[in-house]
Amino acid sequence: MARTAVVLFNMGGPDSLDAVEPFLFNLFSDPAIIRLPRLFRHFVAGRISRRRAPIAQEIYRQIGGKSPIVEQTLAQAKALEVALSDLGEVRVFVAMRYWHPRSEVAAVEVKGFMPDRIMLLPLYPQFSTTTTKSSLVDWYRSAHNIGLAASSVTTSALCCYATTEGMIEAQAELIAPLLNAAAAKGPVRLLLSAHGLPERIVKSGDPYAWHVEQTAARIVAKLGINGLDWALCYQSRVGPMRWIGPATDDEIRRAGGEGMALVVAPIAFVSEHSETLVELDIEYRDLARASGVPAYDRAPAVACHPSFISALADLTRQCLNRAPAEDDSMFSHTGGRVCPAHHKGCPLAAG
Repeated sequence: MARTAVVLFNMGGPDSLDAVEPFLFNLFSDPAIIRLPRLFRHFVAGRISRRRAPIAQEIYRQIGGKSPIVEQTLAQAKALEVALSDLGEVRVFVAMRYWHPRSEVAAVEVKGFMPDRIMLLPLYPQFSTTTTKSSLVDWYRSAHNIGLAASSVTTSALCCYATTEGMIEAQAELIAPLLNAAAAKGPVRLLLSAHGLPERIVKSGDPYAWHVEQTAARIVAKLGINGLDWALCYQSRVGPMRWIGPATDDEIRRAGGEGMALVVAPIAFVSEHSETLVELDIEYRDLARASGVPAYDRAPAVACHPSFISALADLTRQCLNRAPAEDDSMFSHTGGRVCPAHHKGCPLAAG
Protein backbone atom coordinates (compact mmCIF):
# COMPACT_ATOMS: atom_id res chain seq x y z
CA MET A 1 0.00 0.00 0.00
CA ALA A 2 0.99 3.63 -0.52
CA ARG A 3 2.74 5.59 2.19
CA THR A 4 0.52 8.56 3.02
CA ALA A 5 1.54 11.73 4.83
CA VAL A 6 -1.22 13.97 6.16
CA VAL A 7 -0.30 17.47 7.34
CA LEU A 8 -2.60 19.24 9.80
CA PHE A 9 -2.36 23.03 9.78
CA ASN A 10 -3.31 25.43 12.55
CA MET A 11 -2.28 28.88 13.76
CA GLY A 12 -0.21 27.72 16.70
CA GLY A 13 0.34 29.56 19.95
CA PRO A 14 3.13 30.58 22.31
CA ASP A 15 4.62 27.76 24.37
CA SER A 16 5.79 30.10 27.15
CA LEU A 17 5.21 33.67 28.29
CA ASP A 18 8.57 34.65 26.74
CA ALA A 19 7.29 33.36 23.38
CA VAL A 20 4.25 35.65 23.35
CA GLU A 21 5.91 38.67 21.73
CA PRO A 22 7.74 36.74 18.97
CA PHE A 23 4.54 34.78 18.30
CA LEU A 24 2.64 38.05 17.87
CA PHE A 25 5.38 39.40 15.62
CA ASN A 26 5.12 36.32 13.39
CA LEU A 27 1.34 36.77 13.27
CA PHE A 28 1.31 40.46 12.39
CA SER A 29 4.21 40.22 9.94
CA ASP A 30 2.20 37.77 7.81
CA PRO A 31 1.32 39.57 4.55
CA ALA A 32 -2.10 37.91 4.66
CA ILE A 33 -2.79 39.74 7.95
CA ILE A 34 -1.06 43.11 7.52
CA ARG A 35 -1.29 43.90 3.82
CA LEU A 36 1.58 46.33 3.49
CA PRO A 37 5.00 46.19 1.76
CA ARG A 38 7.45 44.03 3.67
CA LEU A 39 9.51 46.83 5.28
CA PHE A 40 6.45 48.71 6.54
CA ARG A 41 4.72 45.48 7.54
CA HIS A 42 7.61 44.42 9.77
CA PHE A 43 7.76 47.88 11.33
CA VAL A 44 4.03 47.78 12.11
CA ALA A 45 4.26 44.16 13.34
CA GLY A 46 7.05 45.13 15.73
CA ARG A 47 5.05 47.99 17.20
CA ILE A 48 1.86 45.95 17.57
CA SER A 49 3.61 42.94 19.10
CA ARG A 50 5.50 45.07 21.63
CA ARG A 51 2.35 46.93 22.63
CA ARG A 52 0.12 43.85 22.85
CA ALA A 53 2.63 41.48 24.47
CA PRO A 54 1.88 42.45 28.11
CA ILE A 55 -1.88 42.10 27.52
CA ALA A 56 -1.46 38.77 25.74
CA GLN A 57 0.92 37.48 28.42
CA GLU A 58 -1.75 38.11 31.04
CA ILE A 59 -4.25 36.20 28.88
CA TYR A 60 -1.93 33.19 28.62
CA ARG A 61 -1.04 33.41 32.31
CA GLN A 62 -4.69 32.60 33.04
CA ILE A 63 -4.38 29.26 31.18
CA GLY A 64 -1.07 28.07 32.55
CA GLY A 65 1.38 30.36 30.76
CA LYS A 66 1.08 28.88 27.29
CA SER A 67 -1.33 27.89 24.54
CA PRO A 68 -2.68 24.32 24.59
CA ILE A 69 -3.20 24.28 20.83
CA VAL A 70 -0.14 22.18 19.92
CA GLU A 71 -0.98 19.39 22.38
CA GLN A 72 -4.58 19.38 21.19
CA THR A 73 -3.56 19.30 17.54
CA LEU A 74 -1.17 16.42 18.26
CA ALA A 75 -4.06 14.55 19.87
CA GLN A 76 -6.16 15.17 16.76
CA ALA A 77 -3.26 13.93 14.62
CA LYS A 78 -3.02 10.70 16.65
CA ALA A 79 -6.79 10.13 16.42
CA LEU A 80 -6.71 10.75 12.67
CA GLU A 81 -3.87 8.26 12.17
CA VAL A 82 -6.02 5.60 13.82
CA ALA A 83 -9.05 6.54 11.70
CA LEU A 84 -6.97 6.28 8.51
CA SER A 85 -5.32 2.94 9.33
CA ASP A 86 -7.20 1.33 6.42
CA LEU A 87 -5.01 3.30 4.00
CA GLY A 88 -1.88 1.40 4.97
CA GLU A 89 1.13 3.26 6.33
CA VAL A 90 -0.15 6.69 7.36
CA ARG A 91 1.57 9.37 9.41
CA VAL A 92 -0.07 12.62 10.41
CA PHE A 93 2.20 15.64 10.88
CA VAL A 94 1.48 19.02 12.46
CA ALA A 95 2.46 22.39 10.98
CA MET A 96 1.74 25.61 12.86
CA ARG A 97 1.70 28.95 11.09
CA TYR A 98 3.09 31.32 13.70
CA TRP A 99 4.95 29.20 16.26
CA HIS A 100 6.57 25.80 16.64
CA PRO A 101 6.38 23.34 15.01
CA ARG A 102 6.49 25.48 11.84
CA SER A 103 6.07 24.29 8.26
CA GLU A 104 9.82 24.26 7.76
CA VAL A 105 10.17 21.53 10.41
CA ALA A 106 7.10 19.60 9.29
CA ALA A 107 8.28 19.56 5.68
CA VAL A 108 11.62 18.04 6.69
CA GLU A 109 9.80 15.39 8.74
CA VAL A 110 7.45 14.60 5.87
CA LYS A 111 10.34 14.28 3.43
CA GLY A 112 12.09 11.89 5.82
CA PHE A 113 8.97 9.72 5.87
CA MET A 114 9.35 9.32 2.07
CA PRO A 115 5.61 9.34 1.32
CA ASP A 116 4.05 8.36 -1.99
CA ARG A 117 1.37 11.02 -1.51
CA ILE A 118 0.72 14.00 0.72
CA MET A 119 -2.60 15.34 1.99
CA LEU A 120 -2.69 18.93 3.24
CA LEU A 121 -5.52 19.33 5.75
CA PRO A 122 -6.05 22.77 7.35
CA LEU A 123 -7.88 22.78 10.67
CA TYR A 124 -9.81 25.83 9.50
CA PRO A 125 -13.23 24.56 8.36
CA GLN A 126 -14.11 27.90 6.76
CA PHE A 127 -11.69 29.14 4.11
CA SER A 128 -10.01 32.51 4.50
CA THR A 129 -7.04 34.08 2.80
CA THR A 130 -5.83 34.96 6.30
CA THR A 131 -5.80 31.37 7.60
CA THR A 132 -6.03 28.51 5.11
CA LYS A 133 -4.36 30.28 2.21
CA SER A 134 -1.63 31.70 4.43
CA SER A 135 -0.84 28.27 5.90
CA LEU A 136 -0.79 26.57 2.50
CA VAL A 137 1.42 29.26 0.95
CA ASP A 138 3.82 28.84 3.86
CA TRP A 139 3.80 25.05 3.37
CA TYR A 140 4.45 25.20 -0.38
CA ARG A 141 7.36 27.59 0.20
CA SER A 142 8.86 25.31 2.84
CA ALA A 143 8.33 22.17 0.75
CA HIS A 144 9.86 23.80 -2.35
CA ASN A 145 12.92 24.87 -0.38
CA ILE A 146 13.77 21.25 0.50
CA GLY A 147 12.79 19.71 -2.85
CA LEU A 148 9.47 18.30 -1.68
CA ALA A 149 7.40 19.38 -4.67
CA ALA A 150 4.53 17.90 -6.66
CA SER A 151 6.99 16.70 -9.26
CA SER A 152 8.27 14.20 -6.71
CA VAL A 153 5.22 13.55 -4.49
CA THR A 154 1.56 13.81 -5.45
CA THR A 155 0.02 16.45 -3.20
CA SER A 156 -3.65 17.11 -2.48
CA ALA A 157 -5.07 19.96 -0.41
CA LEU A 158 -8.45 20.59 1.15
CA CYS A 159 -9.46 24.24 1.09
CA CYS A 160 -12.69 24.12 3.12
CA TYR A 161 -15.31 21.94 4.75
CA ALA A 162 -17.69 24.43 6.34
CA THR A 163 -20.74 22.18 6.08
CA THR A 164 -19.29 18.68 6.08
CA GLU A 165 -21.74 16.41 7.89
CA GLY A 166 -19.47 14.92 10.56
CA MET A 167 -18.32 18.31 11.81
CA ILE A 168 -21.89 19.63 11.90
CA GLU A 169 -23.00 16.50 13.76
CA ALA A 170 -20.22 16.95 16.32
CA GLN A 171 -21.18 20.60 16.87
CA ALA A 172 -24.85 19.75 17.33
CA GLU A 173 -24.10 16.90 19.77
CA LEU A 174 -22.00 19.23 21.93
CA ILE A 175 -24.54 22.06 21.86
CA ALA A 176 -27.83 20.17 22.30
CA PRO A 177 -27.46 19.04 25.95
CA LEU A 178 -26.59 22.57 27.05
CA LEU A 179 -29.57 24.04 25.21
CA ASN A 180 -31.92 21.45 26.65
CA ALA A 181 -30.71 22.08 30.19
CA ALA A 182 -30.95 25.86 29.83
CA ALA A 183 -34.36 25.77 28.14
CA ALA A 184 -35.77 23.81 31.08
CA LYS A 185 -35.13 26.85 33.29
CA GLY A 186 -36.36 29.65 31.03
CA PRO A 187 -35.79 31.45 27.71
CA VAL A 188 -32.41 30.74 26.13
CA ARG A 189 -30.54 31.96 23.08
CA LEU A 190 -27.80 30.14 21.18
CA LEU A 191 -24.85 32.29 20.14
CA LEU A 192 -22.71 30.75 17.40
CA SER A 193 -19.43 32.62 17.70
CA ALA A 194 -16.65 32.72 15.12
CA HIS A 195 -13.37 34.60 14.98
CA GLY A 196 -13.87 38.00 13.40
CA LEU A 197 -12.24 39.46 10.31
CA PRO A 198 -11.77 43.09 9.21
CA GLU A 199 -14.51 44.26 6.86
CA ARG A 200 -12.00 45.36 4.24
CA ILE A 201 -10.73 41.80 3.85
CA VAL A 202 -14.25 40.45 3.36
CA LYS A 203 -15.07 43.25 0.91
CA SER A 204 -11.95 42.36 -1.07
CA GLY A 205 -13.53 38.96 -1.86
CA ASP A 206 -12.51 36.76 1.08
CA PRO A 207 -15.26 34.10 1.45
CA TYR A 208 -14.78 33.45 5.16
CA ALA A 209 -17.93 35.19 6.40
CA TRP A 210 -20.06 33.37 3.81
CA HIS A 211 -18.58 30.04 4.91
CA VAL A 212 -19.28 30.83 8.56
CA GLU A 213 -22.89 31.64 7.70
CA GLN A 214 -23.24 28.25 6.00
CA THR A 215 -21.80 26.48 9.06
CA ALA A 216 -24.19 28.29 11.37
CA ALA A 217 -27.24 27.53 9.25
CA ARG A 218 -26.37 23.84 9.05
CA ILE A 219 -25.83 23.55 12.81
CA VAL A 220 -29.21 25.13 13.50
CA ALA A 221 -30.87 22.81 10.97
CA LYS A 222 -29.13 19.80 12.54
CA LEU A 223 -30.34 20.76 16.01
CA GLY A 224 -33.89 20.65 14.66
CA ILE A 225 -35.40 22.75 17.45
CA ASN A 226 -38.59 24.52 16.42
CA GLY A 227 -38.48 28.22 17.18
CA LEU A 228 -34.85 28.14 18.30
CA ASP A 229 -33.64 31.61 19.25
CA TRP A 230 -30.14 31.93 17.83
CA ALA A 231 -27.65 34.43 16.45
CA LEU A 232 -24.36 34.33 14.59
CA CYS A 233 -21.68 36.63 15.97
CA TYR A 234 -17.96 37.34 15.78
CA GLN A 235 -15.31 37.69 18.48
CA SER A 236 -11.64 38.67 18.90
CA ARG A 237 -11.58 42.14 17.35
CA VAL A 238 -8.18 43.85 17.39
CA GLY A 239 -7.42 47.48 16.57
CA PRO A 240 -9.55 50.43 15.46
CA MET A 241 -10.62 49.16 12.02
CA ARG A 242 -14.17 48.04 11.24
CA TRP A 243 -14.77 44.31 11.71
CA ILE A 244 -17.58 42.09 10.53
CA GLY A 245 -20.42 41.72 12.99
CA PRO A 246 -22.46 41.54 15.01
CA ALA A 247 -19.86 41.35 17.77
CA THR A 248 -20.19 38.59 20.35
CA ASP A 249 -19.85 41.02 23.26
CA ASP A 250 -22.65 43.19 21.84
CA GLU A 251 -24.87 40.10 21.53
CA ILE A 252 -24.15 39.20 25.15
CA ARG A 253 -25.22 42.68 26.27
CA ARG A 254 -28.37 42.42 24.17
CA ALA A 255 -29.23 39.07 25.74
CA GLY A 256 -28.77 40.56 29.20
CA GLY A 257 -31.14 43.39 28.40
CA GLU A 258 -33.73 40.87 27.24
CA GLY A 259 -33.28 38.50 30.16
CA MET A 260 -32.10 35.64 27.95
CA ALA A 261 -29.86 32.82 29.14
CA LEU A 262 -27.05 32.02 26.73
CA VAL A 263 -25.40 28.95 25.27
CA VAL A 264 -22.30 30.02 23.34
CA ALA A 265 -20.62 27.71 20.83
CA PRO A 266 -17.36 28.35 18.94
CA ILE A 267 -17.94 27.30 15.32
CA ALA A 268 -14.67 28.29 13.63
CA PHE A 269 -12.27 26.95 16.28
CA VAL A 270 -11.77 23.18 16.27
CA SER A 271 -9.57 23.15 19.37
CA GLU A 272 -9.42 25.04 22.65
CA HIS A 273 -7.08 28.00 22.94
CA SER A 274 -7.00 31.54 24.31
CA GLU A 275 -10.06 32.71 22.36
CA THR A 276 -12.18 29.97 23.92
CA LEU A 277 -10.58 29.36 27.31
CA VAL A 278 -10.09 33.04 28.18
CA GLU A 279 -12.23 35.20 25.90
CA LEU A 280 -15.33 32.99 25.94
CA ASP A 281 -14.93 31.25 29.29
CA ILE A 282 -13.66 34.12 31.45
CA GLU A 283 -14.05 37.54 29.83
CA TYR A 284 -17.41 36.98 28.18
CA ARG A 285 -18.73 35.04 31.17
CA ASP A 286 -17.90 38.05 33.36
CA LEU A 287 -19.54 40.34 30.79
CA ALA A 288 -22.66 38.15 30.78
CA ARG A 289 -22.89 38.33 34.56
CA ALA A 290 -22.44 42.11 34.54
CA SER A 291 -25.01 42.46 31.75
CA GLY A 292 -27.72 40.56 33.61
CA VAL A 293 -27.61 37.32 31.61
CA PRO A 294 -29.31 34.80 33.94
CA ALA A 295 -27.16 31.81 32.85
CA TYR A 296 -24.15 31.38 30.59
CA ASP A 297 -22.87 28.06 29.22
CA ARG A 298 -20.23 27.39 26.59
CA ALA A 299 -20.09 24.36 24.32
CA PRO A 300 -16.61 22.86 23.84
CA ALA A 301 -14.72 22.91 20.56
CA VAL A 302 -15.07 19.75 18.46
CA ALA A 303 -11.46 18.72 19.20
CA CYS A 304 -11.27 14.90 19.02
CA HIS A 305 -15.02 14.29 18.88
CA PRO A 306 -15.41 10.98 17.00
CA SER A 307 -17.74 12.49 14.38
CA PHE A 308 -15.25 15.27 13.64
CA ILE A 309 -12.26 12.95 13.37
CA SER A 310 -14.33 10.61 11.18
CA ALA A 311 -15.20 13.57 8.96
CA LEU A 312 -11.53 14.51 8.58
CA ALA A 313 -10.71 10.92 7.68
CA ASP A 314 -13.49 10.75 5.08
CA LEU A 315 -12.41 14.07 3.56
CA THR A 316 -8.83 12.80 3.34
CA ARG A 317 -9.92 9.64 1.53
CA GLN A 318 -12.09 11.62 -0.87
CA CYS A 319 -9.33 14.04 -1.79
CA LEU A 320 -6.74 11.31 -2.23
CA ASN A 321 -9.11 9.32 -4.45
CA ARG A 322 -9.80 12.39 -6.61
CA ALA A 323 -6.18 13.44 -6.98
CA PRO A 324 -4.50 12.95 -10.38
CA ALA A 325 -1.20 11.14 -10.50
CA GLU A 326 1.09 14.00 -11.45
CA ASP A 327 -0.02 17.39 -10.10
CA ASP A 328 -0.99 19.42 -7.07
CA SER A 329 -4.73 19.37 -6.51
CA MET A 330 -7.00 21.59 -4.41
CA PHE A 331 -10.44 20.38 -3.37
CA SER A 332 -13.37 21.55 -1.28
CA HIS A 333 -15.44 19.06 0.71
CA THR A 334 -17.73 18.76 -2.31
CA GLY A 335 -14.86 18.46 -4.77
CA GLY A 336 -15.35 21.73 -6.66
CA ARG A 337 -16.00 25.35 -5.90
CA VAL A 338 -18.69 26.09 -3.30
CA CYS A 339 -18.23 29.87 -2.91
CA PRO A 340 -20.52 32.23 -4.85
CA ALA A 341 -18.80 33.74 -7.89
CA HIS A 342 -18.30 37.21 -6.39
CA HIS A 343 -15.91 35.83 -3.75
CA LYS A 344 -12.67 36.47 -5.58
CA GLY A 345 -10.63 35.04 -2.72
CA CYS A 346 -11.90 31.50 -3.37
CA PRO A 347 -8.90 29.30 -4.26
CA LEU A 348 -10.91 27.20 -6.74
CA ALA A 349 -11.80 28.19 -10.28
CA ALA A 350 -15.49 28.42 -11.11
CA GLY A 351 -17.08 25.17 -12.09
